[in-house]
Amino acid sequence: MWFRNPFPYFYPDGDLQVACDHYVGNATDLRNIANGGFNYVKSNNQSIEFYKFWYSSRLRYPGYHDQDVLNFIKHDPYIMDIGLTIKFLSTTYFGGICEPSKDLNEVCTMHANCCIGLQSKLHDLRIIMEDWRDYMSMPPSLKTSGAFSWRVPQNCSLSLLNQ
Repeated sequence: MWFRNPFPYFYPDGDLQVACDHYVGNATDLRNIANGGFNYVKSNNQSIEFYKFWYSSRLRYPGYHDQDVLNFIKHDPYIMDIGLTIKFLSTTYFGGICEPSKDLNEVCTMHANCCIGLQSKLHDLRIIMEDWRDYMSMPPSLKTSGAFSWRVPQNCSLSLLNQ
């Protein structure tokens, strides 16, 4: 779900910028757990080669979801060889159910990650939409107080992050 323009929060030097299920506080740290559901990609030779590599890597990791494959291959020396710059997007601005943005004054997007099943995703996304509507109807003094927070996850589970 998009709440604000995310473009000011993209890095000018990132070829592939990806949202996270878990963000460790540093945009270049490969320990960030990438979420393939929200990416910003600069079209260049590095990103084109990366996508070819990511696609072909499915064969090396049969049975794994494309997001899992991304988290495996981000460590591969080939990424450095092609000169791809990966930046992980802070959950402050690009939140999700795994790690919701704590500051509604800053959040740009919320993703229905850590959620299995369409009905569970829709349920929690509706809650997010209701929360946003309630937040936006608050007087400015209450918005800046930081007292408002998300009511999710409900049907989704943070325990999926640890699997």
